[in-house]
Amino acid sequence: MKLLVLLLVILAAVWLWQRGRRVPPPGRRAERKALPMVRCHHCGVHLPGSDAVNGRDGAYCSVAHRRESEGA
Repeated sequence: MKLLVLLLVILAAVWLWQRGRRVPPPGRRAERKALPMVRCHHCGVHLPGSDAVNGRDGAYCSVAHRRESEGA
């Protein structure tokens, strides 16, 4: 009986060890792409290009900085 319990414990340990070593298939991982970053022409802060406010002289982090820099 002791031998059977020992064998079950060893099999469970091997199963858990193998399960932890598995690598998920490449298609199942969520692919995250980096956003292009731009620098505010007024204060120098870096921010995602999708959040930037575009002006004559470049990209800005806010409308207020665009107004201050361009005088509009």
